[in-house]
Amino acid sequence: MIIIKSRREIEAMREAGRVAAGVLQAVGEALAPGVRTRELDALAAEVMAKNGSSSADKGYQMSPSTPPYPASICVSVNEEVIHGVPGSRRLAEGDIVGVDVTVRRQGFIGDAARTFTVGEPSPEAKRLLEVTERALDIGIAQCWTGRHLSDVSHAIEAVAQEAGYGIVRMYCGHGVGRSIHEEPEVPNYGRAGRGPLLQSGMTLAVEPMFNVGTGDVVVDRRDGWTVRTRDGSLSAHFEHTVAITDEGPQRLTLP
Repeated sequence: MIIIKSRREIEAMREAGRVAAGVLQAVGEALAPGVRTRELDALAAEVMAKNGSSSADKGYQMSPSTPPYPASICVSVNEEVIHGVPGSRRLAEGDIVGVDVTVRRQGFIGDAARTFTVGEPSPEAKRLLEVTERALDIGIAQCWTGRHLSDVSHAIEAVAQEAGYGIVRMYCGHGVGRSIHEEPEVPNYGRAGRGPLLQSGMTLAVEPMFNVGTGDVVVDRRDGWTVRTRDGSLSAHFEHTVAITDEGPQRLTLP
């Protein structure tokens, strides 16, 4: 069931989203060669606590068979797509780093992600980030009342196809609100004009994930969480929480 939010609830989500945006900003500014990913996680937890919030990721389980997620944010480096577990890995010049932040504040979720660069990226990495972020913008531009959910998916897919990138199909965007994952799913591919009509009060996490190679991914068996490209190619991930309103789409995860 798709949960329609009131204006009050959307404003509460916006407050959570502002914290998530602040975490992304702080982590992005801390990126440098030699920094360990667990240091980024500690910084994120500190920013959340200072803003009366907590991580909705920490302790989260996708299913009873998966281990609880052990960190406050997801940090995915280079070929890691999403759900990278922070640890002892040191960042290096030229790395690309996907940071996914899910904040809980006063019972509501703010979910956002951005892929950063450590120093100067390669031309290949720079293009990947630019195209994936543009796909996010184009997908959000479809989030108007009366349009179909698959219009968002189709717009994102078209950007990937034009650039020659693989689309991750195993994971996708989703509804969000009091829970991290609500209905509906928001795939990054599909034919236009299908699925539910977008209504005022719907809140969606729109999050394209593009790979330089194929869209195939594998999950790390050691930690049960980190998702990598099967072919070892670079991957990028961008995300905003978006409210559908009569006045048009509103990004709730802005500073």
